[in-house]
Amino acid sequence: MRCPYCSHDDTQVVETRESDEGDVIRRRRRCLKCDKRFTTYERAEIALPAVVKKDGTRADFDAGKLRASMLLALRKRPVSMEQVDSALDRIQERLLASAAREVPSSRLGELVMRELKRIDKVAYVRFASVYRSFEDVDEFRRLIRDI
Repeated sequence: MRCPYCSHDDTQVVETRESDEGDVIRRRRRCLKCDKRFTTYERAEIALPAVVKKDGTRADFDAGKLRASMLLALRKRPVSMEQVDSALDRIQERLLASAAREVPSSRLGELVMRELKRIDKVAYVRFASVYRSFEDVDEFRRLIRDI
């Protein structure tokens, strides 16, 4: 593993820990040249389905993009990054469990809404208001009433 500080190729593993679920290994490393420490994470690489957008185009699943949209809805809300990461993990697990090669963006949006509703109702309403692009106030009122 190359050091992110000095780019030296030789680093030493100082500590290794497995996550509670057993799907991620966290390693603390030390560079043998500059002596700085850094953390790496090891997880199995999995093939998530391609996302089919409303216009029919296809794009690779991008967890970073999904995270960014969730964080935008969660802006200034009392939700930890651990909760966000857990929600993203659950979404990815559902996609993997489906064993589909493609997933419509609408399905992905529904999965995000389900997770946001679970962790923060305000973020859920924020996301839904953009995602569902309500035509009138009554539709929006119905969504809030359903919560």
